[in-house]
Amino acid sequence: AQGNSSILADQIALRAADYVVTEAGFGMDMGGEKFFDIKCRASGLWPAAAVVVATVRALKSHTGKYRITAGRPLPAELLAENPDDVLVGGANLRKQIANARRFGVPVVVAVNAYPDDKPSELEAVRQIAEQAGARGMAVSGVFAEGGAGGEELARLVVAAAEGPASGPQFLYELELPIKAKIRTIATEIYGAAEVSYSELAESQIAAYEANGFGDLPI
Repeated sequence: AQGNSSILADQIALRAADYVVTEAGFGMDMGGEKFFDIKCRASGLWPAAAVVVATVRALKSHTGKYRITAGRPLPAELLAENPDDVLVGGANLRKQIANARRFGVPVVVAVNAYPDDKPSELEAVRQIAEQAGARGMAVSGVFAEGGAGGEELARLVVAAAEGPASGPQFLYELELPIKAKIRTIATEIYGAAEVSYSELAESQIAAYEANGFGDLPI
């Protein structure tokens, strides 16, 4: 449900290709964290690199300035050249890069290109990526150009993947109490200041631990 492909799919792919790209969707907070802390624990596999995907349009929308309605055209002002909006809206991208780096893997940023992306805006994304500690940023044009549009990205990913291996760096130990694991995820990955629980949640957590489920990943 969090956008990860199956362990079986990865194992098959690893026997059929030199490099395997597997999905950990919904961002490095939801899908990515669960990829590392749940899927990688179960599979025994650990990625050599992570690719964080972004678009100029999304970063500009993250400023909160634009009213976007599903099924309707994007606001014209959103599509106008504005690298400053990219820099402001890049806060979410910075956090996603930091989340990936928390697990000790090198990060590459891929920008899915649109025809109306401006060079100044793409350069703003590159600036965000490099300042946040990514190994680099590449513009992916595979939608319009096929494989040739992904060559720069492929080179960056291969270079990152062939660097020194870090080995597993999980966010939390399974032996921690459920509340401690939840707090770690909430504060380190989502940026929460604190965590509070309803009466129902308190009773559910107590029941899980009493029945021997306290050492499972969250």
